[in-house]
Amino acid sequence: MPKKIMVVDDDPVIVEYLVSIFQDRGYETCSAEGGESAMEVLERERPDLLTLDLEMPEEWGPRFYRKFSQRPEFKDLPVVVISGLSGIHLAIRKAVATVNKPFNPEQVIEIVENTIGTP
Repeated sequence: MPKKIMVVDDDPVIVEYLVSIFQDRGYETCSAEGGESAMEVLERERPDLLTLDLEMPEEWGPRFYRKFSQRPEFKDLPVVVISGLSGIHLAIRKAVATVNKPFNPEQVIEIVENTIGTP
């Protein structure tokens, strides 16, 4: 069964771009555009890795991270922060990586493969 990546970003263009990058490599994907829907998708889909934007409607990325990471079933879920904000490496200290927008898709794939392996 292919590994699943969840993309959380309020920009639908970024979501579509990341989803296509991951699907082209053989990963399954799911996505959400805000913190409220993201928790529902996370519970339903149980991804192997999550990419997370910091600025979203309804929910600030670090706050969403704190909420889901306190739950035992998600406490070890690897998170890659992808954001246009400066200082993003400080926002979620347990993130496996932080990537600034605009990003190099090969860099993101390399991080994912080093974290959860190939699909």
